[in-house]
Amino acid sequence: MDKFKVTFYPDNKSVEVIKDTSILSAAISAGIYLKSSCGGDGVCGQCKVILKKGKVLSQPTGRLNPEERQRGMHLACLCEIQSDIEVDVPEESKLDFNKLSPQELELRLKGIFSEPEDVEAGVPGLKEPVFTHSPLAQKLYLELPPPNLEDKVSDLERLHRQIRRALNKPLMPNITSSNLANIRILSELLRDSEWKITVTIGQRTDANEILAIQPQDTSSKNFGFCFDIGTTTLSGQLVDLKTKKILGTKAAYNKQASFGSDVITRIIYAREQDGLEKLHHAVVDEMNEMIRELVAENNIDLNDVNCITCAGNTTMIHLLLRIDPTYIRREPYVPTANFIPVVKAAEAGLKINPHGILSLAPGVSSYVGGDITAGILSCGMDKEEELCMLIDIGTNGEIALGNKEFLVTCAASAGPAFEGSGVTCGMRAAKGAIQKAKINPKDFSVEFSTIGGSLPIGICGSGYIDLISEMLKTGLIDKSGKIKIELPGLVRNTESGKEFLVVEKSRSANQAEIVITEDDIENIKRAKAAIYSAAAVLVRHMGFGFHDLKKIFIAGGFGTFLDMKKAIRIGLLPDLERNRFIFVGNSSLAGARSMLLSIDAFTESEKIAQMMTYLELSVEPTYMDEYIAALFFPHTDLNRFPSLKL
Repeated sequence: MDKFKVTFYPDNKSVEVIKDTSILSAAISAGIYLKSSCGGDGVCGQCKVILKKGKVLSQPTGRLNPEERQRGMHLACLCEIQSDIEVDVPEESKLDFNKLSPQELELRLKGIFSEPEDVEAGVPGLKEPVFTHSPLAQKLYLELPPPNLEDKVSDLERLHRQIRRALNKPLMPNITSSNLANIRILSELLRDSEWKITVTIGQRTDANEILAIQPQDTSSKNFGFCFDIGTTTLSGQLVDLKTKKILGTKAAYNKQASFGSDVITRIIYAREQDGLEKLHHAVVDEMNEMIRELVAENNIDLNDVNCITCAGNTTMIHLLLRIDPTYIRREPYVPTANFIPVVKAAEAGLKINPHGILSLAPGVSSYVGGDITAGILSCGMDKEEELCMLIDIGTNGEIALGNKEFLVTCAASAGPAFEGSGVTCGMRAAKGAIQKAKINPKDFSVEFSTIGGSLPIGICGSGYIDLISEMLKTGLIDKSGKIKIELPGLVRNTESGKEFLVVEKSRSANQAEIVITEDDIENIKRAKAAIYSAAAVLVRHMGFGFHDLKKIFIAGGFGTFLDMKKAIRIGLLPDLERNRFIFVGNSSLAGARSMLLSIDAFTESEKIAQMMTYLELSVEPTYMDEYIAALFFPHTDLNRFPSLKL
């Protein structure tokens, strides 16, 4: 079998691959992550590279213009390697997987808590539930009475007896269990420590497990991690399980994005050779890196990290656990599991205490996962008297409707446009991203502000909403999203349609124009239509109208800069009084943290998941009509948006 060397510049990284391997696959093997929101199908046109030397078999594509072809540019996913090659990777083709800066981190997590170390601080306007402090793993300092002729029970039974007393569970003699390694060292450890030990107990809803036994009192050293595994972003926190304090927070971009920007493309990629393994390691390796960094920064012994909780959509959890997600996308859309029992963290490849445990927020269906369960838990929506809605605006938009009487959910594939992917000048909500914009109706000049106040690099999701809203307001685009005004120098014709110049080269950080195209507007329009129509169908299916909603919780970092008036103007959200909307930040991570700190919260999450009913939009008769009607700004039926009527 022929093997060839592939060298990538400017990183100067090389990798050896077999003949007919795509440049995209070779780049991943070399640790170079290219934009490829379509998962390597040649559709998105983002993985552009320049072939400097060597031979490739390149499939034809309409995603490259004549100038790009003349420069030797190819789509990495459509090029099969036929010899040793050298490849230049333009900066705009790379996925940026650097850790989020402290400022970006604050933006992503805004709404969960007021201060980084304050777990108790709440979200304004939100009455968060309070759970009993009973962490998933707890340490008990025990002083066992030594055996004598009147008390000759075995060492293990003696230990179990003392644990039951400490836990105040005298009537459950078989509640505790242990692994063989602990039993082997038990007799000598008890006597060497003069019967003074610390036992780490992993709690479950119906049992307790002895995870570790240590001499003397180490009960003050007990830590855990909680993670939100998003399609786009991975967030994690190190928590002191005794004091409930958050010791550190990190977030990064999910490296699975190099295999596709949405869950469907990743499910398809998982069927490729070693595809599931690669997707698994893309997230687990990043989680382990976060664990290592936070443990080192806080001078903690990894053996004192005893548990992890994770929340994520159903596909993300399957990939985390290396479970085949194939049937999530095949009718009748059944996942392998929604409720996954507590397992050893090591079984998932997570590196904490070798006996540490991993708990997953329970899911509901193939497309409504534990992230929504955790979100409802953190918002207390299941305890509300009034009708509420939770909208998680992300790549996989998930919506829940209900109160303490009922909960019904649905999912809408919004795509990555609101995350800054799949649009010409899109970027994450990071320094240099245009977050707010206003267009002067006289000369159509654009006033904008960027995150961090620096020169602009691109446009984030809230920036696109602002721009499109302003383009509608000034008449620059019509309700279908087409640019209707001729403005020399500002509106230009391209092969794929018209584009509007937002920022000229001289005003940008990288000396590149920032534009918004008709294709970009179309992508945003489809994304907003998916969210709005899903919410509308869900409300109507249950016999309500939007006016019946008393609270609408907006989850996700996307809401940090969201201008509610402009989000309503483009038809993303229903036209209601602004005080009904409550931004709750990363509610999934907040819920995962509650589950980490309280077995009661974990039990509650299971009740929430059992309480939820899933509405499958793909078989809902009215959904497609509703979606098509929402493919205008704000909607074909302006009676739904009375505040926008002239």
